[in-house]
Amino acid sequence: MEILGQVKTSFIDYPGKICTVLFTGGCNFRCGYCHNPDLVNKTKNVMDPDEIFKHLNKRKKYLDGVCISGGEPTLNGDLADFIAEIKSMGFLVKLDSNGTNPILFKKLLDEDIIDYIAMDVKAPLSQYQKVVGASVDIRKIEESIDIIKHSHISYEFRTTVHKEIIKEEDLVDIAQSILNAKRFCIQNFKRSGVLLDDNKAYTPFAQNELNKMKQSLASYVQEVIVR
Repeated sequence: MEILGQVKTSFIDYPGKICTVLFTGGCNFRCGYCHNPDLVNKTKNVMDPDEIFKHLNKRKKYLDGVCISGGEPTLNGDLADFIAEIKSMGFLVKLDSNGTNPILFKKLLDEDIIDYIAMDVKAPLSQYQKVVGASVDIRKIEESIDIIKHSHISYEFRTTVHKEIIKEEDLVDIAQSILNAKRFCIQNFKRSGVLLDDNKAYTPFAQNELNKMKQSLASYVQEVIVR
């Protein structure tokens, strides 16, 4: 596993849990608004896995779980083995993913070694390539959505919104593609440092605009959250 970063203790990355967040390197998308270009481009040093597991052992009494984020974690061929080792230590595991590897999702679920999946649905399915800046097999996105919706674990779908790309009508389109999902999270764009495409402007929505979006989506999914 190529772990390029870590937040040792987080109260926000795993809903209702205290976790460590591990960030993998590399991504098959090139979203201009991505706030982790150092992970996408692998410009950070790879961490020693032994040090990560030492930390987890020391914090067993205080941590509920581990969130594996990125980058895109499913690009790592040994992800399932890595997760299995974390599970064997007694931790819950949450995976953040862009949903391009449904086969791996199924493997993790079949082996019962995953507890929560947060899948980014980047855009309406018809607009994916434009938003993510890369070629996308939409069938894999649709398959991942279906696998997650019919799984036995906790999950959420989430979309980052900004006025230049994702608008309210786009969110309705996305909500229809995840119809009846348990949870849909609207993540307002927040600039925090250098972006992958730092030459473009990305404008967040005002709170009243987000609240209006939330109301418009309520009939499509079981729960809508604004972050």
